[in-house]
Amino acid sequence: MTTTFRLAARLPMGQGSGGQTPVASGECFRMAGRRRLQDRLAVLGGARPDLLEAAPGARPRFAALGGVLLSTGGLAVASAAFALHMALGVWWPFALVLGLGWGAVVVNLDRMLLVGMAHDASLKRNLALAVPRVGLALVLGVVVATPLTLQVFHKEIDAEITVMQAEAADAYRQSLEADARFAGLDELQQRVTQEQDVVATGGQADPALAAVQTELTARQQAYDAALATQRDLEARAQCELDGTCGTGEAGTGTAYVQARAAADAQAAVVASARAELDDATAAAADAESRSADLAAAALATDSAELNRLTAELDRLQAAFDATNEGSGGILLRLEALDRLSDRNATLAAAKFMLSLLFMCVEILPVLMKVLLNFGPPTAYDRLAALRDGGDVEIEQLQQQSRRTVAEAKEELLVMAEQERLDRQKAAIRTRHLAAMAQAQADAEEAARPPAPRPAPPVEEPGRPLWDTGPIRLARSAARTIRPSRRPGNRVPA
Repeated sequence: MTTTFRLAARLPMGQGSGGQTPVASGECFRMAGRRRLQDRLAVLGGARPDLLEAAPGARPRFAALGGVLLSTGGLAVASAAFALHMALGVWWPFALVLGLGWGAVVVNLDRMLLVGMAHDASLKRNLALAVPRVGLALVLGVVVATPLTLQVFHKEIDAEITVMQAEAADAYRQSLEADARFAGLDELQQRVTQEQDVVATGGQADPALAAVQTELTARQQAYDAALATQRDLEARAQCELDGTCGTGEAGTGTAYVQARAAADAQAAVVASARAELDDATAAAADAESRSADLAAAALATDSAELNRLTAELDRLQAAFDATNEGSGGILLRLEALDRLSDRNATLAAAKFMLSLLFMCVEILPVLMKVLLNFGPPTAYDRLAALRDGGDVEIEQLQQQSRRTVAEAKEELLVMAEQERLDRQKAAIRTRHLAAMAQAQADAEEAARPPAPRPAPPVEEPGRPLWDTGPIRLARSAARTIRPSRRPGNRVPA
């Protein structure tokens, strides 16, 4: 209200009895609103309201510092929200609420750094105050700038994370294949495939029956050759019989008889070859049957083991894939950004400049305060020193007054205690003198001769013991009015 009235007094007033014109009144309230906003920003920047009234020229400077603090707080809010969403997958509204808390913490820390840096004429003390504060502000700047930089390049980072996840999945698959638990998986797969072929072909596909198959093929070829020879000899005998070949004479002549004998002899060879072929075929069938049975039995066991190992392998791979796909946290994003920076110089330069920008905004309040402290003291600084010095002097006077009052109280207590002790001493001395006087009186009384004792009264006959006659009443009255001799009633000699 005081500020409003001061501003109103400086504005032109309307004519008449009255107050301000509507334009002047609106301007007054606008200026008062700006002044209140500047005061709040200045207090946020570390200014003291009582000194701002005495040094109004410092208000814009502290208001600018307060605005920069709000800017750093806004960046901290955005950074924390991005970090929580990227690292923990927090819902955006809740991440913003938590980010507001982190922004308040950062603003409070920066304000603490500003308030603790009072102006000092010594360059060494200014440097000693500035170095740790700038270092702490730089650390805060790095923390705040990292999530913001990741968010700026999130599209490139997401693409690189997909590649990194695929590479990680392949590497994990190879590590599983090299694992001792799954070392014989490929061999087991081949064995199961071979056993399935053996069972499907009835044992013919068994490599162990190669000798039997070769023997059967040889017997088949021998039988085919003997049969072809027989057929040729039969044709010649028939040709000699018909006279169409050979001698050209039809009938059962010598040539026919010889051809017939050769054909009959070959028939015996064919029969022998046929018997050997049948034996070889039967042996091959038996071997194939046994091989098929053995393969079927082994296939059941090997298939179960193959299914178990494959299921375990798939389970481990699925678990890794689920973890790998959800591993888009800050660390993985930083690694992806580093890989992109190593391959792309332009992106590396952009990343460096952007991080530097965010860090500069974060350390700007402390840096401004440091630069201002290196300059000459302003009116605000001199007033602050005077006010602090006056407060110290007032506190010293108050402390001295409290000390004087406390000393006076202690002196009064000592005097009261001394007076009480004196009274106790006087009482003790009086009692001692009274005791001495009593002892002297007792000694004098003991030195006197004993007085004759009066004769006991003779009771009148016929009067009871409880009779209250004139003499008994007189004795009772005499004993009642006789003063008791006590030590306190005696006057000391």
